[in-house]
Amino acid sequence: MKRIFFLLMICSCTWVGCNKLLDINSSHAVSEENMWNSHQDTRNALISVYGLARAAVADNNAWWMYGELREGDFYSLQRQDLKAIIRNDLRASYPLIQSLANWRRFYAVINAANMFLEHVGEVKERDPKYSDQNMRVDIAQMRFMRAYTYFMLVSIWGDVPLITSSHDGEFAPKAREKKEAVLAFVEKELLQAAEDLPYKYSADDPQQSGAYYNESNTRWSGVLARKHSAYAILAHVAAWQGKYVDASVYGQFVLDNYSKGGSYYIGTDELANRDGFFKWKKDNHILAFNFDWGHVDASFSGHLEEMTLAKPVINKALPDIYIPKDTILSIFDQPQDERFSLDTLTGAPASQRYFSNFNSLVPIFSKIKVIQDGNTSDPSFRIYSSTIIVTRLENITLLQAEALAVIGQQQRAIDLLNTIRDLRKIRRYDSAREGDLIDAIFRERRKELMGEGWRWFDLIRYHKIKQQDPAFMQLIASGGIYWPVAEEIIAQNPLITQNPYWQ
Repeated sequence: MKRIFFLLMICSCTWVGCNKLLDINSSHAVSEENMWNSHQDTRNALISVYGLARAAVADNNAWWMYGELREGDFYSLQRQDLKAIIRNDLRASYPLIQSLANWRRFYAVINAANMFLEHVGEVKERDPKYSDQNMRVDIAQMRFMRAYTYFMLVSIWGDVPLITSSHDGEFAPKAREKKEAVLAFVEKELLQAAEDLPYKYSADDPQQSGAYYNESNTRWSGVLARKHSAYAILAHVAAWQGKYVDASVYGQFVLDNYSKGGSYYIGTDELANRDGFFKWKKDNHILAFNFDWGHVDASFSGHLEEMTLAKPVINKALPDIYIPKDTILSIFDQPQDERFSLDTLTGAPASQRYFSNFNSLVPIFSKIKVIQDGNTSDPSFRIYSSTIIVTRLENITLLQAEALAVIGQQQRAIDLLNTIRDLRKIRRYDSAREGDLIDAIFRERRKELMGEGWRWFDLIRYHKIKQQDPAFMQLIASGGIYWPVAEEIIAQNPLITQNPYWQ
């Protein structure tokens, strides 16, 4: 019997439970003939796609394994599997690395989105309460989620199969499509989605009037893809391809319209304190996957805190990963930087927004520390509910500065760089003192986005622009920037070939 691969309870299961659900036919699956009848079915299916996407990036802390650890600032004290990822040894025989090399969980998102797009018209025919507008907005979200998932796949593996129809949970043999073709599809889908996405939900937006699925704006705040979410990801996609003129157009749209979606520039206190930016769900999260304590979403894993926190923040002797003191001091080299700096008189840290226990041998990266519901500092708890932030306004501002600097609009790029520097109370950019503008922009991204999963991808874009590091350029040319494809995938699909670098 055909089964639909929608996990209707995924947003409230633990990650151990989610892993098991992804490996077997779910007991929550609904038979096809009983699924696509009412707008409640479309709501459940839509939310499950977001849940599957959250599972894909949280499982095994994948978001940080892919984007933060490889040749990044973090070091591992004892875990050999993490050390292998950090040194880009992705053929090492560790279960963690083998699991991360498998793209199956991302295709679960794509399959669920494909199935939604194929069946949503049935609900429109059967349920008079399901309006044309509601359907347009739902379709736009599913196209967005499918496109964004493909962008992640290309960023991680390069060439990947492009599948735009559902397959009832079974992967049909399909060869890898050239990454350029996949990203062309991504751009087209995101642009189409952007046309129909609102800036906010349940807020009388012209493209989504009334209460979306009978819920208030508070329910959807920072949860669903919105118009500026689509343009933000379009900017990232274009920059990844080196299409900086396009990136500047998409980025400018976000900068011109972010306030319509409830976004704003955040102060350092809000960014990095116990009640701050990574806590709960907020309109200010341009795109994020939240773990809502009130919805029983907190978990022991799938959060950066699982790897970075230790005494005195929680009762754990040592963190799994940390940033050495010498690296911290080389990165945060300006006085009065509110993220981290040393007092010029005492030599002690001027704040503990990014780091705790700095004067110990192993500083604790505590920028993100949402313990329980975020209202406790009790070190006996090791359950977390921090949001995985995909992108935010500060990220897009610096990405736009990068794009403008590359295409020669230097002053506009400097102005945007200084927007972030002003927020963090550090000196404005001075070319005589600091040298190259591109270098300064990427240094600022390194500081501002530390721990947010962008370091590895920033390194790739930086070296593509500068082309001054022969070893890294060879890594790019040979495909070593991508992950190997899991042997399990290759065994199941004879049309899939291994990335040449990892053969």
